[in-house]
Amino acid sequence: MMANVKFFSGKSLPVEMHKTRMVQKLNLLPVEQRKEAMLNAGCNTFLLQNRDVFLDMLTDSGTNAMSDKQMAAMMLADDSYAGSQTFVRLQEACTHMFGTQFLLPTHQGRACENILAQAYVKEGSVVPMNFHFTTTKAHITRMGGTVEEILIDEGLNINSTHPFKGNIDLAKLEDLVARVGAENVPFVRMEAGTNLIGGQPVSLQNFRDVSAFCRNKGIRFVVDASLLCDNLYFIKTREEACKDMELVDITRELGSLADIIYFSARKLGCARGGAIVTNNRAIFEELRDFVPLFEGFLTYGGMSVREMEILAVGLYESLDLDFIMQAPLFIQAFSEELQAKGVPVVNPSGGLGCHVDASAFLPHLDQTQYIAGALAAAFYVASGVRGMERGTMSEQREPDGSERFAQMELLRLALPKRVFSLSQIQYAADRLAWLYENRSLIGGLRYVEEPKIMRFFFGRLEPVGDWMEKLTAAFRRDFGDSL
Repeated sequence: MMANVKFFSGKSLPVEMHKTRMVQKLNLLPVEQRKEAMLNAGCNTFLLQNRDVFLDMLTDSGTNAMSDKQMAAMMLADDSYAGSQTFVRLQEACTHMFGTQFLLPTHQGRACENILAQAYVKEGSVVPMNFHFTTTKAHITRMGGTVEEILIDEGLNINSTHPFKGNIDLAKLEDLVARVGAENVPFVRMEAGTNLIGGQPVSLQNFRDVSAFCRNKGIRFVVDASLLCDNLYFIKTREEACKDMELVDITRELGSLADIIYFSARKLGCARGGAIVTNNRAIFEELRDFVPLFEGFLTYGGMSVREMEILAVGLYESLDLDFIMQAPLFIQAFSEELQAKGVPVVNPSGGLGCHVDASAFLPHLDQTQYIAGALAAAFYVASGVRGMERGTMSEQREPDGSERFAQMELLRLALPKRVFSLSQIQYAADRLAWLYENRSLIGGLRYVEEPKIMRFFFGRLEPVGDWMEKLTAAFRRDFGDSL
C-alpha cells in the first residue's frame, strides 16, 4: 500500500499505485488570454471552454480516470432493453458492496434526489441533514419542503482539528424532530462526506447513532454515498474502532443502517450514472414507478449498458484500499504544501479536493462581492487552473430576493481520482502562493445575468473595477515571458 512506502530521504510523498497508459494533451494559455477567457466566461469557471483550461480542478464528478478493467468491461455490455445481464452484474456489485437486495438505476445522483423528493417531500416537510448540497436542496424546496442543517459546531470551524466534521449533532436532531414532529420529517439525510464544507467525513459511529434515532422515531434514514470512497478511507484511518475492519464490512454495515442509500456514479465508481439501493421492499415499491417515468426502464434507468458495466467494476474497485487512499493522500499533500506557503485552507484536509478559505485569503472583500467566486476567477487568471466557487454564489436567494450568505466561502480545487501528477499539484500550489502574495490586487464580482435556480452553473458576472488588468500586469512583471 502507498501508505507504507517510505523514502530514504525522510521526505513523505504519496506514491501512485498505478501507471499511466493513456494521456490527454493539455494547453496552457498566456496570462493575457486567460484573462480574456475568464471575462468571456462571465467570471464563472463553469462557463470556461475546456480548451482554455490547463488543469481542470472544477470537480471530481465524471472526470475520474477509469481502470483497464473498467475499459475492458464495456465490451461485455448486454444491450437488452429489458432483462439485461449487465443489470444483473450491476445489482450483484451493489449487493456485494452494501449487502442490499434492491437496485433502482438512474442517470445520475441528482435523479435519485428528484425521485426521493417526489416520493416523500410535500409542502411543510422538513428534511434534516448534516449539510445541504445544491441540487439536494433545490429538489426539496421545489416540492415545498425545507432543509435544516444540524451539523456539529466543529464542522463550520475551518481550523478545527475534529476528524469527522461532517457528523450530525444528535442533540440538534432530537430538538428539531421534537419541534416539528416526526410526521413532518420524511427522511434524515446524511452526506458522506459533506461536499460544501470541504469534503469532511462522517464517522461510522455517527451513522450508527443517527440510524438508531431514526428507527426509534419511525423516520427514514437516507445516506448520500457519492463521496463514500474518501469517507471510507477516513473511517478506516481516523476512527480507532474501525482500523481493523475490512472496507466491505464498513459498507455493508452502512447498508444495514440506512433505509436508503443513493449515489452519483460520476463520483462513486468512476462511471456516469447513479443508483438507489435498499433492503426494504416497501421502499423499493414506493420508488420503483418513478424510474420508468423519469429515467428509463428498471434495468437501465437512463444509463447506457456500457456505463453500467463500468460502474459494476468501479464499485468492486472502490473497496480496494490502494485505490481509495490515493485521492485523500494527494489532497493532504496539496493542503500541507499550501499551508507551508501561508495559504489558508480547511483543516483537517478532507475528501474530494483541497479547499482554500477564501474569506481568510481575501479579508478586504465582503460576501456581497462573492469572495469565493472572485478567488476562483483570479486563480484561473494566475494559473490556468479551473477551480469551483463553493460559497454565496452556490446559495439561492431568499424568497424576498435578499442574498443568502454562505456559512463558508471556499475555493474548491478538486482532485479527480488518478488524474493529476504531483508536479501538477506543485504547480497549482506555486501559483496559488503567488496569488496569495498579491491578494490585495483581487477585487469583487457582481452579477450581470443571474438565473433564479442554480445560478452558479449559468450566471454571468463582471469584475468590480479593473483588478483583473492589474493582476495580469503583476503576473507579467513577476514571471516575464513564462506561461
